Amino acid sequence: MDKKFIFVTGGVCSSLGKGIVAASVGMLLKSAGKKVSIQKLDPYLNVDPGTMSPFQHGEVFVTHDGAETDLDLGHYERFIDENLNRYSNATTGRIYTEVLQKERQGDFLGGTIQVVPHITDAIKQKIMNAKKESGADILIGEIGGTVGDIEGEPFLEAIRQLRMEMGKENVIFIHLTLLPYLKASKELKTKPTQLSARELRRAGIDPDLIVCRADIDIPEDILCKVSRFCGVDREAVIPAPTVSSIFEIPSRFHKSGITEVLAKKLNIKTLQVDLEDWQKMVDQIHNSKKEIRIALAGKYTELDDAYISVIEAIKSACFNRGYKANIEWIDTEALEDETKSEEVWESIKRCAGIIVPGGFGKRGVGGKIMCAKYCRENNVPFFGLCLGSQVMAIEFARNVCGIKNADSEEFNKDAKSKIVHFLPNQSEEKAKGGTLRLGAYPCKLKKDTLAYNSYQKDEIYERHRHRYEFNNDFRGALEDCGFVFSGTSPDGSLVEIVEVKDHPWMLGSQFHPEFLSRPNRPHPLFASFIDSCISYIEK
Repeated sequence: MDKKFIFVTGGVCSSLGKGIVAASVGMLLKSAGKKVSIQKLDPYLNVDPGTMSPFQHGEVFVTHDGAETDLDLGHYERFIDENLNRYSNATTGRIYTEVLQKERQGDFLGGTIQVVPHITDAIKQKIMNAKKESGADILIGEIGGTVGDIEGEPFLEAIRQLRMEMGKENVIFIHLTLLPYLKASKELKTKPTQLSARELRRAGIDPDLIVCRADIDIPEDILCKVSRFCGVDREAVIPAPTVSSIFEIPSRFHKSGITEVLAKKLNIKTLQVDLEDWQKMVDQIHNSKKEIRIALAGKYTELDDAYISVIEAIKSACFNRGYKANIEWIDTEALEDETKSEEVWESIKRCAGIIVPGGFGKRGVGGKIMCAKYCRENNVPFFGLCLGSQVMAIEFARNVCGIKNADSEEFNKDAKSKIVHFLPNQSEEKAKGGTLRLGAYPCKLKKDTLAYNSYQKDEIYERHRHRYEFNNDFRGALEDCGFVFSGTSPDGSLVEIVEVKDHPWMLGSQFHPEFLSRPNRPHPLFASFIDSCISYIEK
């Protein structure tokens, strides 16, 4: 059991859900008592997603040890409930950088550096390192992109070699493809899946399982056709129709027989899956009938993936309280536009609470400050995440403390009253990639505060991703006006959580609590926030 690997590839098109397939398989294996870890191998040339726009690649998920990674790691953690690490994500950019650094140092003794074997060996080493560091019985690897992409070929070659070296009983391949539905002929078409499987074979990889995505239920004859034309056992062709919640997928996969196929292919005697608690959670999701409207006020509102962990944290906190989340997207740039703001304010006033998530840059910040002011003045629950906590402090300084020129160094480097400024050792000249305050840090909580009452702990560990911090020079002035510093670093030098005194629920966290929320165990701050939102609508 010490050398078992499952690799998930995708065909036909992107965004089919390879990450959800990998996470669901991982969840099933873990529920059967296996220690599981998951790794994302991304073919893009960026060293990591840290400097990529959320419009390009969705949110940047931060691990406990401070790696900026692909958003799929968030799905992995939520499904298998394990803290992943920097070994769980590798990109072409990072691999080439490391190989070329070795070449510059003379590690290859003047040899010619080639994709095969040097890059493929480096990929295999990344895989083995992830397996070793996790201590997993089974490592699941998701290959980013789509089969046929030029940039993905070295990764396919690497996993092909790995199977050749370790044997078919230790390395298996799951291929996810699309069965498009043609409305005119009212049928699902298998030809794209056939071509995708053929393309995979051209890379030397025979899929052991094929997972078929479709927007409708897949008839048995279609599954048999995929089996016949793709050369895969019928039992190993797994249907994956669109479902109302991604958390249904592990149970559906299990009912389709995927667990038995995995046990057979990996030469494991039995996999006794226990999905009782997971199914209770899924039932809870479906049984949540009452709706609660939560405003998510940001500037990346055109793409759900930009805030995917926040969205999932909201949903889990809601359905754990018997409610269904109705998320109202608020474009904070539109709030600054007089021709659009009236309609946006109407949307905000329909909501039971507002969350202002993290972000970078000045665009839309004025609208976020307006949201904080509205919540403070109207006793509406407010939750600020990272940048959201900073705008909460700026708004309070301006409108309660009378510091009219209060601002952040990020938005105005010449501001006279920098309520928010660079962290120690940070500056405008510092390289942007991988240089923020990243990963889990301890935070000491002040008793008799919202934060303490939410966590019921004296000290917590939360994940950070920021370059700016509250300026302690203004701590006394804000505190005198009713601003509460309820969480700080253990030595008291960094502000981590802020609150507004005598407000029902107005809190900002410098860290990102959404990264530690789980579907069956909502984060304490999100749970407390939703409780306050429920109280607000029940008044």
